[in-house]
Amino acid sequence: MTPDPDMQPQFYDGVPSKRLLAWVVDVLVISALTVVILPFTAFTGLFFLPFLYAVLGFSYRVITLSNGSATLGMRLMAIELRTSADRPFDLPIAFAHTLGYTLSLGVPLIQLASVVMMLSSERGQGLSDFVLGTVALNRRA
Repeated sequence: MTPDPDMQPQFYDGVPSKRLLAWVVDVLVISALTVVILPFTAFTGLFFLPFLYAVLGFSYRVITLSNGSATLGMRLMAIELRTSADRPFDLPIAFAHTLGYTLSLGVPLIQLASVVMMLSSERGQGLSDFVLGTVALNRRA
């Protein structure tokens, strides 16, 4: 079971703002990966740049979440994602969480609802987190 926000609030302190900063770092990492890969496509990747960026972003998130329960940005901000059983993400959960995140990016109202949920719920869960029963926590020492 994940920590109770009333009994152990230190696990949730500042997590929404850390998630925002982690997201910015991840966007920069994915953008850098996209720029690095472009020459390997003989720059034809420019013709489908949004698709290339989306595929790289999806892959980056699934790989990093399944290998440490946090993206590089999350690791930098000392937060991690956990399942409802307080376990780190495995590949299926990382894939499902990333799919939910990607779908919410495609529908701005859903993304807005997710952000509002992160800022107003006691566990700071976004929509994907709520549906999957996952939570972002400050990393344990």
